[in-house]
Amino acid sequence: MRTFLRYAAPFLVLPFLGACAYLPQTPVMSTSPVYLKPTPTQDMLGDLPPPDHPVAVAVYGFADETGQFKPSAVGQTLSRAISQGASAMLLRSLQEAGNRQWFTIVEREQLRDLLNERQIIRDMRSQYLGEKTVNPSALPPLLFAGVLLEGGVVGYDTNTVTGGVGASMLGIGADAKYQQDTVTVYLRAVSVKTGEVLTTVTASKTITSYAVDTNVFKYVGATTLLESENGYTTNEPAMLALQQAIDKAVYGLVMEGADLKLWDFADSKAAWPALWRYKQERDGIISAEAVAAAEARGHGRKPGSVKPTDVPPPPAPTTAPAPVAMAAPVQNPAPAIAPLAMNVAPTATAPTADAKTASSDGAVTGLLAQGTSPGDVENRLGNMSNLINHLPSVQAAGDASRPAPPSANP
Repeated sequence: MRTFLRYAAPFLVLPFLGACAYLPQTPVMSTSPVYLKPTPTQDMLGDLPPPDHPVAVAVYGFADETGQFKPSAVGQTLSRAISQGASAMLLRSLQEAGNRQWFTIVEREQLRDLLNERQIIRDMRSQYLGEKTVNPSALPPLLFAGVLLEGGVVGYDTNTVTGGVGASMLGIGADAKYQQDTVTVYLRAVSVKTGEVLTTVTASKTITSYAVDTNVFKYVGATTLLESENGYTTNEPAMLALQQAIDKAVYGLVMEGADLKLWDFADSKAAWPALWRYKQERDGIISAEAVAAAEARGHGRKPGSVKPTDVPPPPAPTTAPAPVAMAAPVQNPAPAIAPLAMNVAPTATAPTADAKTASSDGAVTGLLAQGTSPGDVENRLGNMSNLINHLPSVQAAGDASRPAPPSANP
């Protein structure tokens, strides 16, 4: 019996040792930085049907409200368990929603820096150009938002699922262990006009870690000992899991708003399958994996490879981009979730007689102060008068040659 076990022991642990065949190759130091590969949740967010108009939103912060510190085997650490850059992740998710068509995002997290820079522009123009008031064409008004997005990371639960399996016989053994953590985010939309909380969304993502170990500790002779260990551990990046949870929350926010008629799709009929699948997933009827697979099939995404040499021809040239959307005048405020109105740059108008006189008097004073002779002053004023008189015709010719701007969304 003892002889049988001696020869049969290696075959009894083969199923556990076979796990080593599926271990990845030993990781090597990467020499080049890489871009993060898009996740299925990110693809779903980018494939959102376009809206009937973009929604202007502001984010003042999206903080870590868990209070969790990174666990350590040697004691307490001061490092946080999750990334403190959730606000930047939320802005990225909002930009990518619907292929950058769903949200117009205004800067609010670092508003002090923005206001300081605008103050520098005003000071420089006042000091070097003599401007006493703000020139709207040089420093247009800031954008304002109709919706505030609030919330944060509200949960980080460790060891929500743990487990493992192992076996050993006659000094030969193997074991595998796994562990799951869960990160949860909360997002709400608040109307700037009324202060009403329009809708809320909660999303979570698991963070999985697993380890596989094999070992041999056996005498192969009277005085010869064989000892060997092999293993591999992999941890899902917590930052990537947090980004996916935020992507899922933004996707749910868009769908919840469309379901509550806070905003709408440009083509409600074409967007109905995605909205229906979201509601089925929200109610626990369809799994998230099934919804992601259905969305991928619906948009024709298939796995494949593209070689670096497969360079397509450059895209056809397009017209110049439309002007940046500016804030609507105060006397005509936009609705709580309406898009930003276009604030077209002020148009030049023909100067009145009073304006011509004031301009001439200022020019005479400035030229005489510089030591210009009266004869030269008279010649320069004649040229200036000629230019002012022809300004309406020059402006009309310029307007006729300028292409019509694209129509703004309602």
